[in-house]
Amino acid sequence: MGIGALKYADLSNDKVKDYVFDWDRMLSFDGNTAPYLQYAHARIRSIFRRGQVDPAELAGVPVEIGHDAERALALHLLGFPGVVERSADRVEFHRLCGYLYELATAFTRFYEHCPALKADDEQTRRSRLVLCDLTARVLKQGLGLLGITAPDRM
Repeated sequence: MGIGALKYADLSNDKVKDYVFDWDRMLSFDGNTAPYLQYAHARIRSIFRRGQVDPAELAGVPVEIGHDAERALALHLLGFPGVVERSADRVEFHRLCGYLYELATAFTRFYEHCPALKADDEQTRRSRLVLCDLTARVLKQGLGLLGITAPDRM
């Protein structure tokens, strides 16, 4: 986690801005840090463990948007390929970092307002679990592109 925190702190800064080395900030579970993103990934994976759900079982399940937080998360997920392409083309990895932080924040709002395991009906439950899985996969892939692991447990 410490190595990931250091890498993320370095990559999340615009290359033309001053850099301040601060262990407390880098290792914080709040804010735009690797531990915050890693924790978001681990929290999503814990949803699947608690619900005894295999994400592979959700293949082909349609996502139904019924709440603003679901919509915001789904729209943010759709932006991932473009952010990766622009970040790589311009060698501006802080843009990918910012996207991942915004994704984790959107997931937190979704998680607070749209319970997945305790949804009102099975169709909504499965749809929300698909959004959870997609978010976890994007977080893992995005962190992986930055050379940071996304643990399943913390």
